[in-house]
Amino acid sequence: MLEKHVWNIRVTLYNPFTVMAEDTLMLNISSAPVKFDKKTNRRPLSSAEKWTQKKWESKRKAVFEPQESSASKQRKINQTGQQQTHKQKLQSPRSPSQRSDNRDTEENGDQREKSAAKSPSKVKTLPKKASEEHGDHGRPFIKTSSLFRNNPEIPDVLSPAVNQVKETVFTSNTFEELNLHPHLVATLHKVLNVTSMTSVQKKTIPVLMSGKDAVVRSQTGSGKTLAYGIPVVQFLQAMQPKVKRSDGPLAVVIVPTRELALQSFQMFQKLLKPFTWIVPGVLMGGEKRKAEKARLRKGINILISTPGRLVDHIKNTLSIAFSAVSWLILDEADRTLDLGFEKDLTVILNALNATGLARQNVLLSATLTEGLSRLASICMKEPVSIHVSEGSEDTVEACPQAAPQALSDSYAVPERLQQHVVVVPSKLHLVCLAAFILAKCKFEQRQKIIVFISSCEAVEFLLALFTAVLCVKPSTASTKHTSTSLNFYRLHGNMRQEERTEAFQEFSQCKTGILLCTDVAARGLDLPLVTWIVQYNPPVSAAEYVHRVGRTARIGAQGSSLLFLTPSETAFVDVLANHNISLSEMKMEDILATLMKDERFKGRGKWDSKRSATAFEQEVRERATVLQTDFENYVHANNESLQTAKSALQSFLRAYTTYPSSLKHVFHIRSLHLGHAAKSFGLRDAPQGLGSSITTNPANSKDSKKGKDKAKRPPKKLTAKERVSNLMRSEFLSGIDGESKSKKKRKKNKGQAEEEQSTAE
Repeated sequence: MLEKHVWNIRVTLYNPFTVMAEDTLMLNISSAPVKFDKKTNRRPLSSAEKWTQKKWESKRKAVFEPQESSASKQRKINQTGQQQTHKQKLQSPRSPSQRSDNRDTEENGDQREKSAAKSPSKVKTLPKKASEEHGDHGRPFIKTSSLFRNNPEIPDVLSPAVNQVKETVFTSNTFEELNLHPHLVATLHKVLNVTSMTSVQKKTIPVLMSGKDAVVRSQTGSGKTLAYGIPVVQFLQAMQPKVKRSDGPLAVVIVPTRELALQSFQMFQKLLKPFTWIVPGVLMGGEKRKAEKARLRKGINILISTPGRLVDHIKNTLSIAFSAVSWLILDEADRTLDLGFEKDLTVILNALNATGLARQNVLLSATLTEGLSRLASICMKEPVSIHVSEGSEDTVEACPQAAPQALSDSYAVPERLQQHVVVVPSKLHLVCLAAFILAKCKFEQRQKIIVFISSCEAVEFLLALFTAVLCVKPSTASTKHTSTSLNFYRLHGNMRQEERTEAFQEFSQCKTGILLCTDVAARGLDLPLVTWIVQYNPPVSAAEYVHRVGRTARIGAQGSSLLFLTPSETAFVDVLANHNISLSEMKMEDILATLMKDERFKGRGKWDSKRSATAFEQEVRERATVLQTDFENYVHANNESLQTAKSALQSFLRAYTTYPSSLKHVFHIRSLHLGHAAKSFGLRDAPQGLGSSITTNPANSKDSKKGKDKAKRPPKKLTAKERVSNLMRSEFLSGIDGESKSKKKRKKNKGQAEEEQSTAE
């Protein structure tokens, strides 16, 4: 009887329910004692049962095993099927009925693709094909996560209607109406190509020529440099007896950045062409102090300098003297105060006040702050406040404190400036910026773009990444669209001065190019023919936004700006609206559509204009994924590029924590998705230990070398203002304080050796 039931088990094995029944029946009628395994608490299986179990498991695995989710394995299966189908087509000719069946299959495939495109959130973004499928590109396939999944919803950006503050740039008045030297007027016409005065020049020049102190506020690109340069030159050329080099500085101009110092120096050189006995000079970080000391000994009458370098010479150079200074001009004064240079300005003012000589003081900026008003009250006597805006054409106020509150809260931007905003999820930031650069500088003519980025490390990373990926020429000979080569430049505070000057000059002279820079280029620079300002990382204030966009649409020219925001940062549009700044929205899909023009990033399908809009959208998404894969392949190609990307990400996150408390509801580190932010730096995953690196202050990195001291002395807790200063001060310092003691000692010994050698010679 027992053998019969065992035979039944073998026959009915493929029905699991039958097996259970037969198995139970066998146990119930078996009279032999059953031994149980102590480990499994089950009876041992007989050889027949083992054979049946093995047979059942193999059958179940073949029927119920899920398909592999790996994109690479699925791609191999598809390739094998396509190859077999292709062989069958070659071996046997198709009949008309077979052709119609294939046509129906293709139509069904199109319908499936259309239905998938209608619900993109439920469809997996297709990865890039392998190098076998894209033989012309030869890219190795590397799996990447979808760019268009798990992103936050993009809200509709509705910029409130505002009454934008307007300034009339040009006037009908000419410089001949002023009591200027004829040679100075001729120089303005012939050398600077200036015939009529701007509004700020019309208001400021008569006030300064009358000998009064002034606080001048006007939009960027309105001619403020000439507004104070012309009165200074007119005053110095009229002095009797004639000015000599040995008289030393008669006018001191303080500017926050090296590039602005160089630009102001070049402007004075042009104004002084007919007055050769007046000597201008510039002092700035990065230059050789020994050469600057020699120029100071020979004599400089108009001294342009950055604050840090001037303080260094006040402390260490005996030949500098301010006994004859009659003018003190602080250009972009609010920026100087924002960067924590109050102590440096105090040293400069004390050195000037020690002479006891009366002087004329001028403060200029496109935005007024409380610190600027406080500085004006300290160093000025009865200053005149000059505002150039609509409704104040004939109004000159007695003091800056008398400015209406509404006027001080409203910022004026150039009238012909078109301002845009685009809301982009963090994962798509890098691809969207690359597509915008391609659209403007590759497929359009004579476009110059300035891209503002929050940190020096991010500038270096994006320069290397875009140069390696975007500047590669397409491998296919046939291109539908004409394109031009991309020229990338960089400008930030960690560059050597020679490199900064070279990049500044080259970008000024080029006809098309992309300048990747930090806020070091946001103030006062007059870069000609700039057509677009892209704020890849948002500014720290509305005032900084105004200065950034002021690099274009200067002196009545036309220009455009684009502000990148994530879905969690859209409230910044309302912050700008509170300062009477209105933005129009640009769609991310329209920017990414530019990738359809570049065959290097071709997707899986063969798109043509006859297909539906949803198919077009799917093709755009595939091309964006291909471009992102190229970025990630470059970043992960070697350890050096990977570490550069990680360093750039960490510096970006540290800069994100320095937004002022008034904007924490818009820019908060907790609102960032670190994995998505890593994607925007070409990283496939967020690096470990990001949380600790965000809170670590780079200024305290020296403490890590002092094991015992660090344990005894807790790190100093910095305020928000101090964190901003530590992160950004390196952009504008004289280039001295950041050196270690050993490096300073080596330089000092080297300088002494050079002096001894020159003395011996």
